[in-house]
Amino acid sequence: PGGEGCERGVDRSWCSPCGPRRDNSRRRAIDGRSSRRSSTMATARGLHRLGAAVSALLCLSLVPARGQNEPKITSSEDIVLKLPNPPIALICNLTSAPNLTNGSYWMKDDKVVPGSRSSFSANSTELKIKKPKTDSSGEYQCVFTFENSPPVNASIYVKASPEIVGHKRSENKNEGQSALMYCKSVGYPYPVWTWYKKENDELRELNNATGRYFITNKDNYTELIIENLHIKDDPGDYLCNASNYIGYHHATTILRVRSYLAPLWPFLGVVAEILILVIIIVVYEKRKRPDEVPDDDEPVSGPLKTNSTNNHKDKNLRQRNTN
Repeated sequence: PGGEGCERGVDRSWCSPCGPRRDNSRRRAIDGRSSRRSSTMATARGLHRLGAAVSALLCLSLVPARGQNEPKITSSEDIVLKLPNPPIALICNLTSAPNLTNGSYWMKDDKVVPGSRSSFSANSTELKIKKPKTDSSGEYQCVFTFENSPPVNASIYVKASPEIVGHKRSENKNEGQSALMYCKSVGYPYPVWTWYKKENDELRELNNATGRYFITNKDNYTELIIENLHIKDDPGDYLCNASNYIGYHHATTILRVRSYLAPLWPFLGVVAEILILVIIIVVYEKRKRPDEVPDDDEPVSGPLKTNSTNNHKDKNLRQRNTN
């Protein structure tokens, strides 16, 4: 019965001889297809990984070849100035290059050093400083240029202790105004700036935490701003200090604070001078002696000259003339 039902196709799910056999064959076919697909995908993944590995090996093999063609520069060592310092020389040698150079020049602090350009195709360059000073310190760069390649450079550092070359010696302000003090230095490396105020022969360090002091530092420049000046607390000596690992230097600025009436002092002085002059004149007039000014009622002492006397003199003169 099972076979008949299987042949007739009435209910194949309940046919024991044929139904399970066909289902198993379909499953085996599906499993075969999936296995072939998975093997194909595995093969593709393997090929992809193999290609990536080959490209990585090619890149690694090309890196040393490129590095060998890059230009290299050997330079002299860094110099620390100790004034007075003898003349110094900065030297750079181009050890390897893809092609010949078409010139070289020197730079200091991102600016071309005057007179350092050379158009000769040389693999070495030298910069001489005959009289080095503190402002001669900084970062120097030797630069080689090429026709078909980018320029190459190397750095040499000339170091020196900081030296303050500009600051305010004094600052005069009125109470309630703002005062600005600054300091500027030369030397390399750039210094660490610190501000102090002298109080009872001691130095008190200033910072921005007070709310009235504002300190700004940038490389070789610093400034101190004091807002809302107080006539009792703020006048005095202020000291800026520049230091690096080679040495230090400081400078002093005197701050004077005047009262609110300071702008009126010239006017008040003129008024006071006028009042004093008026008082002197009045006192002088009052203290004059009375005999210096004659009165009309006062009798005149001594003989009085009359017209008759004058006429008598005229007659005598006429008689002398006629004789």
